[in-house]
Amino acid sequence: MNEIIGSKIERIDELGSSNNYAATQLLTKRLPEGIIFVANSQVDGRGQVSNRWESEPNKNLTFSILLYPDFLEIMKQFEISKAISLGVVDFLKELTDHVSIKWPNDIYIGTKKVAGILIENSIRIDKISSCIVGIGLNINQKIFVSDAPNPVSLTHVTGLIYNLEESLSQLCQKIDVRYHQLRNGDFRQIDDDYIEMLYQLGNWSLYSDENGDFEGKIIGVDQIGRLMIEMRDGNIKKYHFKEVVFK
Repeated sequence: MNEIIGSKIERIDELGSSNNYAATQLLTKRLPEGIIFVANSQVDGRGQVSNRWESEPNKNLTFSILLYPDFLEIMKQFEISKAISLGVVDFLKELTDHVSIKWPNDIYIGTKKVAGILIENSIRIDKISSCIVGIGLNINQKIFVSDAPNPVSLTHVTGLIYNLEESLSQLCQKIDVRYHQLRNGDFRQIDDDYIEMLYQLGNWSLYSDENGDFEGKIIGVDQIGRLMIEMRDGNIKKYHFKEVVFK
């Protein structure tokens, strides 16, 4: 199996956002699939919507991957999010316990966030022509100064200091396995593994939507990536991103 993810790596000492940098590079030339743009220092990392990603220089992994998943129909674009999330989970599970995916693609250790993923797709006709995957993974950072509610790093959890080069290589290998599953059409495995790793899966927990607070139980996601929550009365509600809040 030829490795796609990380087959070429470009390192930049300081960037505003690795996703923005990747998008700019893509405007000028056709880049190889799987190329990674690594920022040693990312000063304006972006999360979902208007969120920002805090990362101390040379302590963590902040990078973007360029993909050409034109084999996927638009209706299946959430499969990319699943595959990437699982790749990060697979990497972390070899180093620590209690790893999960907080829907749609935040990665948690216990009740704290260790990684964020930002996926930006370009659509042409009815296919995904290109996809930029931004990943921020807290590795060696010990102090977080932003107002993010619950950050954690690997070194917090294990007490160890990690080699970032080795960690990036291992992470790329794990994501690459999942991306090959995606390319091979093995959606069943990806879907099953993703649901199994969902944060708060099967547990009665508090949530909030436009109607206020409620108690529900996550039972999975539907085909287009909506979170499925069972209510106490047995009804099942489906939520798009930002339509429901974890309490």
